[in-house]
Amino acid sequence: MTDGTDRPNNSQPGPASGGYGYPQPGQSNPYQPEPAAGQQGQGFGPPPVADESFPPPIPETFSATPTPDWQAMADASEAQRRKRRMLVIGGGVLAVVLVAAGTAFFLMDDGKPADKPTASSSGSPSPSGSGQPPSKTPDDDSPTVPGEPNLLRDRNGKMGIALGPGASLGELNQRTEVRFKGAADSYAQGAEAAVDVSKSFTVSTRAYNVTEGGSRMAVSQGDGDSYSFELGFEVVGGKKAWVFRVQTGDKGQAATAQQVVADNVDTTKKWALLTGTYDAEKKTIALWVDDKQAGQAQVSGIWAGPGPLQLGRARHHGIWSASWDGALDHIRIFDQALGQEQITGLKNNKLGKSRPTHSWLI
Repeated sequence: MTDGTDRPNNSQPGPASGGYGYPQPGQSNPYQPEPAAGQQGQGFGPPPVADESFPPPIPETFSATPTPDWQAMADASEAQRRKRRMLVIGGGVLAVVLVAAGTAFFLMDDGKPADKPTASSSGSPSPSGSGQPPSKTPDDDSPTVPGEPNLLRDRNGKMGIALGPGASLGELNQRTEVRFKGAADSYAQGAEAAVDVSKSFTVSTRAYNVTEGGSRMAVSQGDGDSYSFELGFEVVGGKKAWVFRVQTGDKGQAATAQQVVADNVDTTKKWALLTGTYDAEKKTIALWVDDKQAGQAQVSGIWAGPGPLQLGRARHHGIWSASWDGALDHIRIFDQALGQEQITGLKNNKLGKSRPTHSWLI
């Protein structure tokens, strides 16, 4: 192969005879001695003696080649072919016997069937038709996105929730919770809105509140001037209460907000399952504490604030406020308004046919 350019040619035209390594005409040959005076060149060695003679060659004798026994040769060839066929057949039978014996060895051990092979621990799906489910990997139980320790993994959807600087994860009784410290940087935010507030929905979380006063929102959605909905703790009429509140106008005014409260339950330093529902057909909102309905209210609709899902804070009058102080887990979103039976199943972690559209820290 060349690189597209002509290679230099080192050969040069020379004389018709001779060349490199050969004597040129008119020069002596250094590789052959000159003949002695009066002698013709004979090559290497002294000239032969004039009367030297060689013994006469011994005459060769010949004998007639016998005629081959064609029949005997044919018989021998046929015998060889039969022998080879027998060897091939015998080898095949032996191979079948060995395979059968090996199969029996693996299938039987003291007269009992051998154990079936287990699925690979690598997490790869089993071969088609094997009936074996894919192996479970450690990532299946991870509360966060693999490789992203500060991004909560959505078990039923595709929306992660990023932890703010003041939020952290904690392990307790073989489960994971997200912890907030009641400060402005203690929150978690989704990548987008998780709830379509123009349609029926349910938002639910297990909540642990450590404060006695103020406004503390566990889950909310909305941006700009106001929240669209918020679920959490607040002092209402001088009483500590759980609250589910929605905004019906786009300015976030108190006059356009509607709420349901539960002020007859313990709200501090005790886990509670808080669930808010909106029935778009009936235009009603309801608040459930554990599996008991605290009440419901009629609304004209819910203002759809253009913002993502929030944990640990809510939007009020154009600023972030109501920072949660405590812990949350079992956060779920449904695209329907759950009823009594379904919420009882939610409390007992037996959802039946009701499946959340999003869930975190389950």
